[in-house]
Order: sequence, then C-alpha cells, then structure tokens
Amino acid sequence: MNTPFFIAKRYLFSKKKKNFINIISIISVIGVAVGTMALVIVMAVFNGLQEFTTTLYASHNPEIRIMAKVGKSFEVNDALLNQIRKIAGIKILTEVIEDNAFVNYGENQMAVNVKGVSDNFMEQYQISKDQLMSGELLVKKNNTAYALIGVGVQIQLGVAIQDDMKPLMFMYPRKQKKISLDVNTAIIQKAILPAGVLNIDQYFNNSNVLMPIEFANELMLYGNRRTSLEIKTENPASIPKVQEELQKLLGESFTIKNREEQQASIMRAVQIERLFVFITFSLILGVASINIFFSLAMLAIEKQKDIAVLFAMGASKSFVKKIFLTEGCLIALMGTLIGLLVGLGLCLTQQQFGIIPFSPMQAYPVQIIWTDLIYIAFTIIVITFFASYTPARNAAKVSISEQL
Repeated sequence: MNTPFFIAKRYLFSKKKKNFINIISIISVIGVAVGTMALVIVMAVFNGLQEFTTTLYASHNPEIRIMAKVGKSFEVNDALLNQIRKIAGIKILTEVIEDNAFVNYGENQMAVNVKGVSDNFMEQYQISKDQLMSGELLVKKNNTAYALIGVGVQIQLGVAIQDDMKPLMFMYPRKQKKISLDVNTAIIQKAILPAGVLNIDQYFNNSNVLMPIEFANELMLYGNRRTSLEIKTENPASIPKVQEELQKLLGESFTIKNREEQQASIMRAVQIERLFVFITFSLILGVASINIFFSLAMLAIEKQKDIAVLFAMGASKSFVKKIFLTEGCLIALMGTLIGLLVGLGLCLTQQQFGIIPFSPMQAYPVQIIWTDLIYIAFTIIVITFFASYTPARNAAKVSISEQL
C-alpha cells in the first residue's frame, strides 16, 4: 500500500485536473507564505531596533558602571582605584560625578543633568564626529574647562557656540546644615564656555551636559566622593568575568551593571513589544490556516470513495488521518519555505543595500537571529496541526457501506 506521504502528494500536486479544492490549497500556501514572510521581517526589524538602541546608548553609557547600592555617591581613594585597575580585562576607568543642576544662559534658564568626567572620557564613550553638530569634541583645552551640551539644551537656551563672551552659568545648592537666605552663600555659581553640541539620543539631547570632573567637583563639592565609576574592557567578551571580579572586590554594597542592565527598562519595553508583535502575527497565521482547514475538509468530502477503497484494502483509521495531516503539513511546509526565503531575501537586501531609510544618514536597521526562524517554524507546525486535525479525524469516519 502507498504511504500517506505519497497519497497526500498526489492529492496536492494532481496534474489531471485543477478544481476548486486545488485553488483553495494554493491560496492556503500563499496565505502561510505571506504570514511567514511578514513575521520574519517584523522580527528582524525589532531585532535591528534593539541592536540600534543598544548601540545608540553606547555613546554615553559605559560597558560597566559601578554605583553605590544605597545613596547617591560613595567615597573613593587611590588605593581603591588602583585595585580596580589591576583586575584583568579592564582597559579604562573613568571617574564620574553626576547630578542635576540649574543653568542660565542670558535670559534663558533650565534644569540639566551635569556629568563630570575624567580626562579619558573620549576613550570610554563611543561618541563619533557624526554626532557632533557644531563646535569641538572636547571638555578641556589648555587646562581650560569646557562643556559639551545636547542639541535640545542648545535649542532651549539659545546657546551660540561661537560666542566666547557668553558662558553657561551653572548653579547648585551648597550642602550645609543650616539653610541660609543669602543667595550668595546658599548657592554655588560657576561659569563655563560651551565647546560643542552633541546629537546622540532624545534623553541625552534634551537634558545633558558633559564637563571635566574637576569643574563638576568645584560646582557640587563632592570632594573625594563619586556617583559612579565607569569601565571599558579590553574585550567585550570578558565583561561577565570582569563584573564578577569587581563584585568580589567591592562587595554587596555596590551594584555593578553591564550596558544591557543599565538600559533594562528600555530593553524590556522593546522585548515586550516584540513578544506581542510575534503573538499578533501568529494569530494572523492562525487566520490564514483556516484556508488549510477548509481545503482539507472539502478534500475529505471529495475523496470519500477513495477513502472507502483504502478501508476496503485494509487501511486503518490512523493511516487515513496521516494522509490528511500530511496534506496539511505539505501546504504549511511549502508556504513556510517560500515565506522564509522571501523574508530572508528582503532582510538581507535591506542589510546590504539599505533600501528603506531610517534617517538621512542611516538605513532602517534589521538583524536576523536564526533562533527566531526556529520559533516561527515551530509556531507554524503547531497551527497547522490544529488546523488539519479535525478534517483528518472526520475523513477517518467515512463509512465503507455508504460509499461502495
């Protein structure tokens, strides 16, 4: 007796006639192919956005950040810094003082996030010249302190980078036990010229200012305390090991986070959205599988005499079920392969040629993760099984006496 696969293949690829059932089968293949292609593209787009977000925040987020678990700052000394630098895999250690301050520029004023950094900050952060809108990419020149501001800060304050006679005036409340009503003693004021304007991301652009750590310390009087220590490794693959060694050295009173952990809320939001999009497109595939259900149901009606003959020849009900389940699998397999190939082709074309722009300077990011293809294929298998099971079960209930 012929195998279920052979019989199912003859039903699907019959050359003798192209009836309504064959047309529905072809539509089913197209429906699965389109749904699969869309799912591959959407998942690749979300993967690309996640990678783009990570890269974007890398401009001002370190590979590893050390912060106090309790409180805003912690005390550092040369001995501690040297111990950290001796850990294998650490390339750069940047000291940071970061806090909110008030800034005036002419008649305009706003609250900003001030970040004082060590002289090695350019080695620590991945700030490129493409992100420099105007001015120079520096915070110190000839022992003179300068500030780098976000483009949103520049717009709100109306900062003119070329005007050396008009500095940014920063104000920060003086830490003291007794509150003074005298503004001159209650508030520290310091002036600094802007060196350049950065365009990195919305968060940085709208509220951030980079400056030398010495200037920030004079403004906020942190002394030998730091809000964080930021680390760049010699090899990104060693980040987990370096984190582990830092935790052993510093103890449980410190939190040591890698770049993904620093952006946990953003990454979580992207992943949740990605999950819901996957579920939504899986439901669309489920709707497309209704065509498989109807094509198999009508095929079972059309082939009732063939099924009766198979029963007369000794075929079991499970054999007949396998024929129709195999038929559904063939439809799904063809649609899946076509959808995967077309989807991958479009994604690879976008990666190579950047046909769809994301911005004037960059193509829309897409990234293919091969495990996603496995999840997509598994999802289609499950959907196809449920769509094929009922028609296959009904086909196995054909009565020999009624058909022969």
